[in-house]
Amino acid sequence: MIFEPVVGLEIHAELQTQTKMFCGCRRVDTTQAAPNSAVCPVCLGYPGTLPVVNKRAIELALRVALALGCDVLPESVFARKNYFYPDLPKGYQISQYETPLASGGALRIVTPAGSRVVRLRRVHLEEDTGKLTHADGQPPASLVDFNRAGVPLLEIVSEPDLFSVEEVKAYTTAMRRLLRYLEVNSGDMEKGVIRFEANVSIRPAGSRELGTRVEIKNLNSFRSLVRAIDYEVLRQSERLARGQRVIQETLGWDETRGETTSQRSKEEAHDYRYFPEPDLPPLRIEADELARVRAALPELPDARRERLMSQYQLGAAEAEVIVEDRATADFFEASAHARPALAPRRLAAWLTSDLFGTLNALGRPLVDTHGQPALAPADFADLVERVVTGGITGPSGKAVLEEMLRGGRMPEAIVRERGLERIGDDAALREIVQRVVRENAAQADQVRAGKISVVQWLVGQVMKASRGRADPRLVQTLLEEYLSSGRDG
Repeated sequence: MIFEPVVGLEIHAELQTQTKMFCGCRRVDTTQAAPNSAVCPVCLGYPGTLPVVNKRAIELALRVALALGCDVLPESVFARKNYFYPDLPKGYQISQYETPLASGGALRIVTPAGSRVVRLRRVHLEEDTGKLTHADGQPPASLVDFNRAGVPLLEIVSEPDLFSVEEVKAYTTAMRRLLRYLEVNSGDMEKGVIRFEANVSIRPAGSRELGTRVEIKNLNSFRSLVRAIDYEVLRQSERLARGQRVIQETLGWDETRGETTSQRSKEEAHDYRYFPEPDLPPLRIEADELARVRAALPELPDARRERLMSQYQLGAAEAEVIVEDRATADFFEASAHARPALAPRRLAAWLTSDLFGTLNALGRPLVDTHGQPALAPADFADLVERVVTGGITGPSGKAVLEEMLRGGRMPEAIVRERGLERIGDDAALREIVQRVVRENAAQADQVRAGKISVVQWLVGQVMKASRGRADPRLVQTLLEEYLSSGRDG
């Protein structure tokens, strides 16, 4: 029997606020800050302390809910989720349950099979837990860092609408991109600011009934998420093939061993004894506040991709690469506006190929964490225009680009200083071609004898002799003409 996976995802996204969800402690980078250096009696759960809601966290959460097309509830309620674990100092987590911030909504995904919509169930706010580190030793110990405890989290819960790991990857990638566009989350997976929980079941292909699901907890990378789902689908398929049943339970993922491990039997809502948080009033969202947040939303990735294709005549693949990152799309449009007469597709090609490639080689981002681009969009457009109009050759353009990135200088100054203007005099170029042929007579004879592939080697020698200032296509034409004439120089 052929089975298909059915997956629902819970995405936990840390909100980029200055302070924690219910206290005034700084929200810090937990991979850099000293352990337990950003804590206070409130987030440590001391008796007698009271929570105060972070208004900025509410605004960021509303931004996401509106962008996803959710129905924002006029009144939502914070609730206590009760359980005991070393990383939960209060003995309960402040979350939302029966009345979340928003419900419904959808996200469009694109896979090789096509485009479709994934339905959402709810979006709600909660506080994060601390972070446990298990240390080997005698005796073994677990260390807890409460810097993360109380950090605002947005939980986005999908319906069980994902039916392959390709769709899971497309959904999580699209959601991460949206969160970054909205500037509510940095998207730095290696810092744990986005974590996944996957509800996985299988069913016979073509069936509409849902199978017994398991929940895989705390997956903090796309790779772990995909591997865990793949493993679990195979494990469940093998159990059913042997006539065994799938047990509903909560699983962990062992990245080293590449397998899921049982943590506990699956909890139901009543196991957490949810009840309204007595120290917080209901959260009321006024219509004018919702309108203000909606009006401030940026152009979203799908809409921007369609506009770039229409306004700048970009292909679908080019537009997809450019809108993947909001800063990249902003850089492209600023470059296009700087040189309106320049074909935008030429700019896009240089951006996604040459500029990205050079930045990768240098280990630098296009835009740094302070929003500063590696080079000015106008200077980038100036460089591409010089190549397109024939002022300099493509190879020279790449050399200039690298120097611009290394030294922050303008293209005009680099071209002038290094004498990189394209050789526009055919006579001067013919002289270089003839000299190269004379100096490489053996290779020239190979070409005359029919070994055409050697022409490209000779083109390279001419380009080297011209310091990259010659047009490679013209060089090849002149070489072929000269060698076919039978002259030896």
